[in-house]
Amino acid sequence: MKKRIGILTSGGDCPGLNAAIRGVVRAGQDHFGMGCVGFRDGFRGLVQDRTLKLTPDVLSGILTDGGTILGTSRDKPHRMLVGGRTLDMTDAAIETYHRHHLDALVCIGGGGTQKNALRLKEAGLNVVTLPKTIDNDVALTDTTFGFDTALNIVTEAIDRLHSTAMSHGRVIVVEVMGHRAGWLALGAGVAGGADVVLIPEIPYDVDVVAKAICKRTRAGKTFSIVAVAEGAMSRSQAGTVAKLVAAKDRAKKKGEKKSASSKLDEFHREHVNHTVDLTARLEQLTGLESRLTILGHLQRGGTPSAGDRILATHLGTACVEFLSEDMYGVMVAARGRGAEPVPLEEVAGKKKLVAPDHPWVQAARRVGVCLGDEI
Repeated sequence: MKKRIGILTSGGDCPGLNAAIRGVVRAGQDHFGMGCVGFRDGFRGLVQDRTLKLTPDVLSGILTDGGTILGTSRDKPHRMLVGGRTLDMTDAAIETYHRHHLDALVCIGGGGTQKNALRLKEAGLNVVTLPKTIDNDVALTDTTFGFDTALNIVTEAIDRLHSTAMSHGRVIVVEVMGHRAGWLALGAGVAGGADVVLIPEIPYDVDVVAKAICKRTRAGKTFSIVAVAEGAMSRSQAGTVAKLVAAKDRAKKKGEKKSASSKLDEFHREHVNHTVDLTARLEQLTGLESRLTILGHLQRGGTPSAGDRILATHLGTACVEFLSEDMYGVMVAARGRGAEPVPLEEVAGKKKLVAPDHPWVQAARRVGVCLGDEI
């Protein structure tokens, strides 16, 4: 009997999503005789049974398009805002799954999607996931699609900022996406020739950064580029977070999680503007005119790179092969030149962070990039 599968995209958008949808549907229909139905706007579309017919006409031309034809959202089935209230809509998702006589559900997304998919698996559904995110922080996969395109975009932005920084003798601070993982800032910083790179995994000392910039000035360099991940923290801020997390863990054991969580949430809300403060502080310490550029959602948009198109197509077609073998409850991970199934239990709730001794970090230090911890 022919399998019938559902597909949804969840979480933040990124280049390569349409290539992945195309890979799953074309391989599923043409090579395995599968029927495919798309759900709009992530898990909310699954809960509300809002579908899109994935016909050849719909798929035509989407390989080169950014974003996702299915739409996306950050909704979670077990905690969904409905009519002003947060409700557990898992049963509604299950009903939709069975109403369409699905044999499996393909969920394309980042870390949050992996957790939501695991919950649906535990509720009895056959689920397979594909790893996407520009942050490249999904655990147990070599890389995620969306990252290569964003890396190129940020690198080009840094390239362009060099000319204005040099012309005016300025310090240019570039804020790059990455709340907990610094892959994007580190990769683009090295590729774009940034002089300072600050990432969440290596807490920085602003005085060390200022001294590195002043050292360049004494050497006759009239400008500096500072690439900063949005989640980067000073040593003091990192210490504060460590204390708040410890307090949250203690409160959780005592059943008093809410108060401790609110303090941690408040810190992260205030931290949103940290690059503004960093830029002002560097101007004060160095005496050099300093300007901030926040790339924001520009990093998510546009045509996917050739690398992301290939990766998304590869993982999408591998996903269908796993489905044909009744392999469920896994994420399709990129491993070397191939793809491997990884149990969702091993992925959900985990992140792939930049190790302090990662080759990219070592390479950055060896070419004179300051990472904020030492000159």
